[in-house]
Amino acid sequence: MSDRSLVLDANILIRAVLGQRVRKLIRLHSPQVALYAPDTAFLEAEEHLKRLRVERGLPEEETKETYESVSAIVQELPQPMYGEHESAARARIERVDVDDWPVIACALALECPIWTEDRDFFGAGVPTWTTDRVELYLANAEPPRPGTGSSGKPGESK
Repeated sequence: MSDRSLVLDANILIRAVLGQRVRKLIRLHSPQVALYAPDTAFLEAEEHLKRLRVERGLPEEETKETYESVSAIVQELPQPMYGEHESAARARIERVDVDDWPVIACALALECPIWTEDRDFFGAGVPTWTTDRVELYLANAEPPRPGTGSSGKPGESK
């Protein structure tokens, strides 16, 4: 894992496919910042992208290629990687949208902030960054030092 990491919510994955700014930020900063999303965020993004592509009249192949390029950068975390934090995550989000617990659980497991536009995460006890501010977080990421893994620690890698 990099010294700096972010967990992305489904809405950020969707914005990365349908828009330019989020995709550009992901591509620009992914060499220095480890980007993750729970498996459920990928499933949710795929579901919404199918509908949005049709509603907006976007080319299927182009949308699929863009989604695949984003998916190649953002590491998908399967439930066993964050499941032990389910109870704590549910408790933090239960009054708003309990279905978002995997994103919080990933942030707890990785000890890192969440990149989201969903206000449901605000006040859940995990740092959150919105797209209009996340560049402040991303810009402070240090590239790995020569001779170290992507974590910046000797002998460790992503």
